[in-house]
Amino acid sequence: MRNPRRTTLRAVLATALVLGVTAGPSALPALASTTGPARPTLTTAPSLTGTSSDPSLARSLSAALAGLPSADATAALVRVGGREGVWRGSSGVHDLVSGRPADPGARFRAGSVTKVFTAAVVLQLAGEGRIDLDGSARSYLPELIPASYEGVTVRQLLNHTHGIPAADFPGTTVEEWYADRFRIHDPRDLVRSATAKRREFEPGEHQHYLNIGYTIAGLLIERVTGDTYEHQVGVRVLKPLGLRDTSFPGTDPRIAGRHNHGYQTMRLDDGTTGLRDVSVWGTTDGWAAGDIISTTADLERFTDALFRGRVVPDGPLLDEMFTLPKVTDLKTGEDAAYSVGLSMKVLGGREVWGKTGGRWGYNAAVASTRDGARTLVYSVNSTDAKGQDMNKVAQKIMVAAYGMPGGTGTAR
Repeated sequence: MRNPRRTTLRAVLATALVLGVTAGPSALPALASTTGPARPTLTTAPSLTGTSSDPSLARSLSAALAGLPSADATAALVRVGGREGVWRGSSGVHDLVSGRPADPGARFRAGSVTKVFTAAVVLQLAGEGRIDLDGSARSYLPELIPASYEGVTVRQLLNHTHGIPAADFPGTTVEEWYADRFRIHDPRDLVRSATAKRREFEPGEHQHYLNIGYTIAGLLIERVTGDTYEHQVGVRVLKPLGLRDTSFPGTDPRIAGRHNHGYQTMRLDDGTTGLRDVSVWGTTDGWAAGDIISTTADLERFTDALFRGRVVPDGPLLDEMFTLPKVTDLKTGEDAAYSVGLSMKVLGGREVWGKTGGRWGYNAAVASTRDGARTLVYSVNSTDAKGQDMNKVAQKIMVAAYGMPGGTGTAR
């Protein structure tokens, strides 16, 4: 286990980085609540504002947000920006007990969007000559990464071509994970669990999207800076961009400040299946791969700055985020879709780069065309946030903003 003093320092700095945080038509499943039974709620009308040079954009996004709360999501927050037009919208409820309208400025768990921040800091350190992207990850963490993974480079950690398997976690169902939601996971223990196994493939041979590469990247940041991961992201990204509502929860399972409640479909105590309030849930299993808390406004500012070269300097290092490795996905056999920190999908006939994330009760995404002509940030309070398929409401929002996968034009 890690040094107790180190753990204390991490918790203190993570707390300090809060940066100003203060302490219908579709049938809904039954709700389990720790504060008492829920009252049935009516679908709320979306709160929508914005202008766009594309009149169909507002219609498409309004339609995507209509009908919440539903069986798929209880709330959604959306911001579209860029020179093609600006649009803002929110829909659904703050919580299913009060039925109050969703708060458009609410904080939420952004899940794997965290990876974009982690990748950006590693690339900054590479630009300073403190990290070699082609260097062995083991050369930085020799006591943690065994010789069997000597060939894994830092770049391969970030673009998911490292071949290191996932760490072991107790439980196999959402109900078991919920019962274990307050467990504190040490990132070093997660790395030891993963690297104790045989590699999935030779480094650089395939791509397999997993959290473990970014867990190691977070530890690598700490090793080369002598500082905590959270503080480095804070001083390098959050403070310079003024992201005052973006923070790291550390070991605190709560979302500090105003937030819309998240719900997950699962088996309830009485044996029925319904929605349980999962707003309070520890995220130490994600850490540098998936624990950040933010708002749509902060993530929009971050996305715009990133694509403009204001986070990672424009040039070869920023190009790493827009370069897909020439390998195939281990599971699907399709071409790689993940770069350093981002992923790419063709929507409406053009490349859209970004990152989605999911924590129980919450889905989030940042996205943009490479030239920044249209940016998108959303938070969806999904009832199936970590399901195998993309949440239906989130999918509607993405298609409304950019168009159908592989197609042409904006969805009508």
